[in-house]
Amino acid sequence: MPIETLFATRLYRAKLASRGVAALNAQMLRELAVLREDDGGGRQWSAVNYPGGYTSYGSVCRLQTVSPTFARLEHWLTPHIRAFARSLDLDLVGRPLTMTDCWINAMPQGVTHSLHLHPTATISGTYYVQVPKGAPGLKLEDPRLDRMMAAPPRRANARPANRTWITSPAVAGYVTLFESWLRHEVPANPVAAERVSVSFNYSWF
Repeated sequence: MPIETLFATRLYRAKLASRGVAALNAQMLRELAVLREDDGGGRQWSAVNYPGGYTSYGSVCRLQTVSPTFARLEHWLTPHIRAFARSLDLDLVGRPLTMTDCWINAMPQGVTHSLHLHPTATISGTYYVQVPKGAPGLKLEDPRLDRMMAAPPRRANARPANRTWITSPAVAGYVTLFESWLRHEVPANPVAAERVSVSFNYSWF
């Protein structure tokens, strides 16, 4: 057919590593328990901005610089970041992408993370540490949605590339990457167990 696909929005999803992931996740959960206990400022920030849950975003948001465990995650993320950047045809000559932020999130039952983007970063992503059965994935919004003035609704069986919302499943041990301008959210966790993830930003400037 004489149709081209233009201005693609790319999503990268892969297993973090072939081995060692279970041990990494177990250590992250141990560090989460200690951090949540000691991080009074983070608990206060979470009470206002992440009600019912805990995130170190407002307090300890560069975990890769203070914890060998999260530094190991940064190391293992490197080939994934490079592969995604190549797929985007980013010209990174003379200046590499650098992890600027890395924080952990614990989402108990009923907690949600509202629609947002990461305006000061280039590539953002999530690594899933613990995902109980039935926990929500990452919901992504078509960036053109506010320009679809008179567009009819999409068919229920529309191809993923033509939908206005896509939910990428959350699976422990997997990493998801996207360009930081892409708006996303996490719907409310419907299950009793906590959903635990690590979020991060890579910047070029």
